[in-house]
Parts: sequence; C-alpha cells; structure tokens
Amino acid sequence: MKKENKKNYRQLLIDKIEGLVEQREVTIVTIKTTYLLCGNGKPVIFLHGAGAGAVTWYPSINTISENFQVIAPDIVGYGESDKPDAPYNRSYFSTWLKDFMKELKISKAHIVGLSQGGAIALHFAIENAEMVDKLVLVDSAGLGAKVSFWPLIGTIWMNSFPSSMANRFNSRYILHKPINRDPNHSSYSIAVLKYKGGKNAFKQGRGTAVSKISEELLKQIKNETLIIWGEDDKLFSVEYGEAAAKIIPNAKIHLIQDAGHLPLMDQPEIFNKILDDFLKSE
Repeated sequence: MKKENKKNYRQLLIDKIEGLVEQREVTIVTIKTTYLLCGNGKPVIFLHGAGAGAVTWYPSINTISENFQVIAPDIVGYGESDKPDAPYNRSYFSTWLKDFMKELKISKAHIVGLSQGGAIALHFAIENAEMVDKLVLVDSAGLGAKVSFWPLIGTIWMNSFPSSMANRFNSRYILHKPINRDPNHSSYSIAVLKYKGGKNAFKQGRGTAVSKISEELLKQIKNETLIIWGEDDKLFSVEYGEAAAKIIPNAKIHLIQDAGHLPLMDQPEIFNKILDDFLKSE
C-alpha cells in the first residue's frame, strides 16, 4: 500500500467532516501523536477503537465541535501516530493519554471512548478521576463481553492479513449495514494495518487492552457516565452495556436501534444528538 494512498483516504474522510479541522502532531519523549482539532470551548477527547485512527469519528466531529473543542488523537499504535514496540495494554494507553493531555495543557476534559477506546477511557477515569469531567462509553470494551466465533475470526483475519476481502467479512460484524460506513474508512483501515508497524498494537497487545475490568474498579468511577450501545452489536452484546450501567454509580444507558458496534456510522444523527445533549446537560 503506497503511503500517498493511505494519506489520501484519510484526507477524504477529514474533508467529509465539513468543519474547520486542523491536523496537528506533538512528540512526547520519543512518541509522535497525530491528532485532529476542531471547534472551541470545553475540551472533548474522542478515543477511537482498535483500528484506523481519529478519522473513525468523521460522522461526529463537526456536530460536537459546534459547542465544544474536539480533540481526536490517533492513539499510539494507530493512524498516523508512532507505532513503537510496546505492551499496548490499558496501563500503557492510559499513560500515553495522560502525557498527551499534559502536553496540550488540558487539565480536565470530557472523554468519549469507542470500543477499545472505551476500555482506555475507563482505565484512565479510574486512575485519573480529576482529569475527567463526563465519561461516555460507546459499545465499550473492558466490560467482560466475549466475542463469538465468527466475529473473532473476522477480527483476527483483518488484523493479521488486511485486505478488501477480510474487511468485507469483518464489516458485517461491526455494522448493522456495512453500506453505512464510508468506503474511505475501510480503505484507510486496511492501509494503516499494511503500513510499517501497523500490526504492532494487535500482535503485541494480545487483547489485554480489551480484557475485563473488575466490578470493584468500575464501582470506583464517580464521573457522570453515559453508555451508548448499538442494539445490533454483534461484537460486544448489548447485555454487557446494560450490566455496566447498573454497576457504575452515576451511569445511564442509551440504546440505538438499527445500529451495530459503530452506532456513530450506522445512525449518525441519532448518535450525535444523544452525545451532544449529554455533554451539554448541566
């Protein structure tokens, strides 16, 4: 996969956001983090799942940036950020996020985490409660969901031998309707995995970032929390989101019909309204 093609797919997704989006980068010690910045106001940090990068949030950045400053980083190991040899467990990602926020002089922010990004957000909120305002978990990992056989095969296939065929197979398990996803996101996801170091997070992390977080730790989260879940999620069953909403003290859950593991793509207008209303509420 040619480097220019990868960047072209990414740029097409950034162009789709419509708002005035800046792409910036910062280097902390030796790790370069690329991030998207859009809007003004209270900071909202978007943490994408285990694939592609910050552009996964293309359906939501513009809407949320109308009232907030959206910061969407390519998490270390993904997108255009560095992909070092590393453990890629929740502690590693949480330390990276804390360093990233400190470098940007963000003392506190709303944190929105999707899938693996949700597990990172949970770990970060448990360890750094004072740096988190509201917490949003979107079809979050870390809540004990067991991936069934075929979705697991799709995940392994896509991350080990990325191709259009693997993507088509995998898409049926992460979207209610694969057509709801911009094809440039699929192409970018494949391109990132094919690029140097693109498989490091999957191979070296060995799934530790998405492993179950204990109920005892979840009960420690005092932040106002919204759990958003696609009712048709074939990767992480909705029951795990419902259970977490009863465990996390100040949590509530909002289910989205006709949406899978990526409700922001399956039902963008509904998803954005739910998220925006929650972040704006007093």
